[in-house]
Amino acid sequence: MGGVKEAALCYHCGDSCVQGSIQVEEKHFCCKGCQTVYEILSAQGLENYYKIQQRAGSQPTENLSKFDYLSEPEIVKELLEFDDGGLQRVRLRIPGMHCSSCIWVLENLSKLSPSVRYAQVDFPKKSLVVTYSTETFTLKNLVRLLARIGYEPYISLESLGEQKKQVDRSLWYELGVAGFAFGNVMLLSFPEYFEVEEFWLDQYKPYFRGLMLVFSLPVVFFAARSYFKSAYNGLRSRMLNIDVPIALGISALFLRSVADVLLNQGPGFFDSLTGLVFFLLLGRFFQQKTYSYLSFERDYTSYFPIAVTRITEGGEEENVPVNQIVAGDHILIRNNELIPIDGVLHQGTASLDYSFVTGESDPVVKEAGELVFAGGRQLSGLFVMEALKSVSQSHLTQLWGNAVFAKDKASAFQQLTDRISKHFTLGVLTIAFAAAAYWTLVSGWGMGLNVLTAVLIIACPCALALAAPFTWGNVLRILGRRGFYVKNTNTLERMAKLNHLVFDKTGTLTVQNKHRVTYQGEDLNTAEERLLNSTLRASNHPLSRSLYTLLKSNGIVPLDEFEEEVGKGLLAKAEGRGLRVGSAQFVGLEEGGDFQQTAVHVATDEGYKGRYVFENHYREGLSALFEALEKDYSLSLLSGDRLGERKKLRTLLPSKMSLHFNQKPEQKLAFIELLQRQDKKVMMVGDGLNDAGAFAQSDVGVAVAENVNVFSPACDAILDADQLTSMSGFLGLTKQGMKVIRRSFFFSLLYNVIGLYFAVTGQLEPVIAAILMPLSSISVVVFATLSTNYYGRKIKS
Repeated sequence: MGGVKEAALCYHCGDSCVQGSIQVEEKHFCCKGCQTVYEILSAQGLENYYKIQQRAGSQPTENLSKFDYLSEPEIVKELLEFDDGGLQRVRLRIPGMHCSSCIWVLENLSKLSPSVRYAQVDFPKKSLVVTYSTETFTLKNLVRLLARIGYEPYISLESLGEQKKQVDRSLWYELGVAGFAFGNVMLLSFPEYFEVEEFWLDQYKPYFRGLMLVFSLPVVFFAARSYFKSAYNGLRSRMLNIDVPIALGISALFLRSVADVLLNQGPGFFDSLTGLVFFLLLGRFFQQKTYSYLSFERDYTSYFPIAVTRITEGGEEENVPVNQIVAGDHILIRNNELIPIDGVLHQGTASLDYSFVTGESDPVVKEAGELVFAGGRQLSGLFVMEALKSVSQSHLTQLWGNAVFAKDKASAFQQLTDRISKHFTLGVLTIAFAAAAYWTLVSGWGMGLNVLTAVLIIACPCALALAAPFTWGNVLRILGRRGFYVKNTNTLERMAKLNHLVFDKTGTLTVQNKHRVTYQGEDLNTAEERLLNSTLRASNHPLSRSLYTLLKSNGIVPLDEFEEEVGKGLLAKAEGRGLRVGSAQFVGLEEGGDFQQTAVHVATDEGYKGRYVFENHYREGLSALFEALEKDYSLSLLSGDRLGERKKLRTLLPSKMSLHFNQKPEQKLAFIELLQRQDKKVMMVGDGLNDAGAFAQSDVGVAVAENVNVFSPACDAILDADQLTSMSGFLGLTKQGMKVIRRSFFFSLLYNVIGLYFAVTGQLEPVIAAILMPLSSISVVVFATLSTNYYGRKIKS
């Protein structure tokens, strides 16, 4: 006997295979495209895509000829972020990205094409950054590959060449629809409120109630859609997020109201329903506007306090902040400096490490006239470049957060909000359904549904979720205004838990270009002085920069060879002469002797010449700073210099502070690792030059920037050198921020307990709960902002 065959679901995308399915290995597919994607993933060993989340795919694009415009070089040029040395980097918007399976397969694009070197997903922004080799692969190939597996990028040709910031106005539209419906439903509800008995009420009552039902439909299915999507995605991932109780409350109100109207049991609760959604969206709108304000202010005040050397028309060198560079300026880039802007190589040869941008560490050699890109780090010697445009601060910020090189310090760090709220939703649901069951037994299902809805609304954890973002957002803004630029809010939470601080000496505690320098040894001839000056000019080490400032009147010669051994010294050759500059051991001197002072030693092909002895000039206020810090932290000093400064430092630093000298970069890293094995939470404060490894290993790495381009993407924060003595106040503000969050949590929980009492006892109408809920969120935001502003003003300069 025949029957209706049950339609199978597509193994890839989950759609129904109504028109007859394609079957492969007992798996059904709705179309040839889904089958092709499955075969591509299977052939490359990417079957885990379906294990992470079943039927997570999207139907692929069949018309691939639509991307033929990507063969035009001018269009491709506008879309690329980086194009150099056989590598290209592009950022694409992927609207179809929706779950963990999507992230997994997109970040494994290299398995689908060997030309893809690196792929990184930014899920909140639905964007994908891809670095790929251009030998046999193009942007068109990449886009077609993404389209074939169901992740067609959205490319708007109208925005080419422009940096338009797209404004998401969906919340405005949702709020407008909810407000319009709420106002009309309230108007239609007045006859019911006042129980008017005139003839027209009975005649038009069904009409009025029907209109209220109609007005509620766009509210539930459009204005409230984000809550349902969030709750659905959370449940699919087996997580009870904060939108689950909200979605349940809206659903309960809507279904109850529809049932009342259709069964002629009453007017329903459409006024409460539309009012609930309107006030929910109003609270979200307030949150978005306030947080956007904080972000906007940070965007325009958090210029990194790094400088570059600009060469004036008269040939003079001057240090200027990066944000003052304009198109046409000539910039001197020294060894180990980061290029802050796209430009053209003007003089010299560049050997660039673009790993901060592309993930590829192989150096790229450039000659005069060739393009160089922001984010590259010079590996040898120096060069002069001409800027093609002004500095894009957003590019540096993006580079700072690039996960290519960043160690995930937050992977084992659970944020305070997560620790407190992970059981919150489960508790709310338990209380809500228990109270609803009780009142259903006592007073009927209508009362039970009212209580259920009121509990779900009043216990909404929005205020709980807002406490940390607004507190830390305001702390970021306050610190940025004071010259302390922190990468993200997670860093602030780690700072609040620190118990050990490690400081570098040279360039951190000392002031550059304020040394008292004396020369001891055999006089250098004119050629040797010129070679020494040229060698020092190419280095970024604080002592080299100080000595170069002192000697730069001796002239410059082009270097044939240049090499800098980090933490040891410089090796250079020019005009047939060789020169070694650095530590005593680096230039060939034996250990011991009277070489315990801070000094730069010089040796030529003929042998050892002499040394420049530095009497360091320490920053004002160090004694007061460390006296304040030792009350809350254990302290250490790591220096690459010898023991000559110990006596001076002992007069400035606390007696309990441990001092360690002759420390190479790898020894600094090992020292921090040892502290961490002793359960210490460590912050490393250095000059950003030789401390990248220590920054990466520490829980928080802070680069102190003065007048050199020492920006290190490995750091977590950048501190203006003039603000070092305020470090105690900055760290104190993070601790106060944590207290503000805990107090906000307490107020939020107190509000929820009081509200739950009235809701569970049946004394709270859903619409009243909907009004109180955004008010609680607003009060938490105001409290967090005012409190952090108060503590911020107490920081001493």
